[in-house]
Amino acid sequence: MTLAARLAAVQASIADACRRAGRDPAEVVLLPVSKTFDETVVREAVGLGLRRFGENKAQEVQAKASALADENLAWVVIGHLQTNKAKVIATYASEVQSLDRIDLAVALDKALQARGRAIDVLVQVKTSPEATKSGIAAEELLPFLTQLKAFPSLRLRGLMTLAEASEDEERVRACFRTLYRLRDRAREAGHEVDRLSMGMSGDYALAITEGSTEVRIGSAIFGARSYNI
Repeated sequence: MTLAARLAAVQASIADACRRAGRDPAEVVLLPVSKTFDETVVREAVGLGLRRFGENKAQEVQAKASALADENLAWVVIGHLQTNKAKVIATYASEVQSLDRIDLAVALDKALQARGRAIDVLVQVKTSPEATKSGIAAEELLPFLTQLKAFPSLRLRGLMTLAEASEDEERVRACFRTLYRLRDRAREAGHEVDRLSMGMSGDYALAITEGSTEVRIGSAIFGARSYNI
């Protein structure tokens, strides 16, 4: 299949999942994840109308943002970030969906203020028992959201999570359900966290059923990955 065909299939599948969940397809945003795919592939995707791309690594954001500067694209960081990458992210990214600790917030805010910029952020919450998954603990979320009010360059927009990698659909859905409930609690506490970024190529239909407002899709759109970058 071509990139165009894969993209159309994913868009149709998202719309179908929304209808089956009794939701309006317009409620769910697609974030294409272009990690490991080069400038040529991203330009092809731009030609299909995509303007916003998810990336895991700061160095890839920098390289692609520089190479594709003429396209004026929006780069969204969805991978775990080290504080020493804050200057790169503050220069090139428009959004971070993996904010999960206060030292990262401090570093990002300092770097952003030095550049006269502000970006949207989503707080990543750990809803899976897997040690390999990052994110702030559920019980620490509300105090953390309150702390973020001290950082004017970080515009809080919502929450993000990675579900458990399991064949048991109920275990996967439970991760998404947990984030949905945490979002409701955060709203009740006065925080503006409308967005829920949850669901990837293998589980986005389940995430949509549980209230996702944004799904992060990579290989289903771009094809098999090469990890040479």
